[in-house]
Amino acid sequence: MLVLHDPLRQTDLPRGCVATIGNFDGMHVGHQAIVRGITARARELGRPSAVITFDPHPLSIVAPDRIPKQILTLSQKEELLREMEVDALLVVPFTHEFSRWTADRFIEEFLVGALRVAEVRIGRDFCFGAGREGTLARLEAAGKRLGFEVRGIDEVRIRGIRVSSSIVRDAITKGAIRAANLALGRTYFIDGRVATGRRLGRKIGFPTVNVDPSNELFPGGGVYVTTSRFESFDRSFESVTNIGVRPTLYENYAITIESHILDFDSNVYEENVRLYFHQLLRREQQFRSALELTNQIRADIETARRFFLRCPIQHG
Repeated sequence: MLVLHDPLRQTDLPRGCVATIGNFDGMHVGHQAIVRGITARARELGRPSAVITFDPHPLSIVAPDRIPKQILTLSQKEELLREMEVDALLVVPFTHEFSRWTADRFIEEFLVGALRVAEVRIGRDFCFGAGREGTLARLEAAGKRLGFEVRGIDEVRIRGIRVSSSIVRDAITKGAIRAANLALGRTYFIDGRVATGRRLGRKIGFPTVNVDPSNELFPGGGVYVTTSRFESFDRSFESVTNIGVRPTLYENYAITIESHILDFDSNVYEENVRLYFHQLLRREQQFRSALELTNQIRADIETARRFFLRCPIQHG
């Protein structure tokens, strides 16, 4: 997949492409429907497929007080699009200057003048350009005038609920992992780096890896059934992950993400790790003693083992 991080200033572009435009945060099932549509159409026409997105998120420039935490990093988004066999990812830098581009200017100078698009597909409620004036109707009118096809893609609903990034974000924040995974059409994950912690888990018999997350968004406080994937191993490991402030042991301590890897005893400090989240076991709670905490951790691990017996996980 060709990745261009400043396509407005480049000439080596996938001209004549079938394209879509959007933020695609989460790459949920609705986004996947749009992307599969452009890749299938591009193959049918013998043209390249292209996803046009923006970085940073437009709200970080036009309304920074309203920007939500992003579900995916840009590199994760790139990875998922590559897996979907998109031919080109065009990452437009969203600057103060670019925020003043009208929808017509973006269409005429970039989509037509630079890309010479054959077809554009967007979600029916997606808007672009200064003042969000670039609606589907405006794009359709421009297509008729300038000679490219336009198609609006209907929303995807699951159990009658419209799938959106905000729905996914809310589910993750609340720890509703199974709902998030259903909307994402995949197992939700975060990436991070294994950091040196206070080694408290090892002292009480349950060593953990402390994860410094790359993602802005991660699940709310609780204990989760997870799978951990380290860069130095070609397989994943069953794990139990705690997210929270460890109230039994500390007061007003910073939020930590720490995973106990089942049947694992390797040094992975400073390695990159990916945590896949499968299910919330329980909310974070305060115990009366370290012994009571230890007994609960043991119970959590046994519950996780039963989960993996019922639902064997394969990542790699």
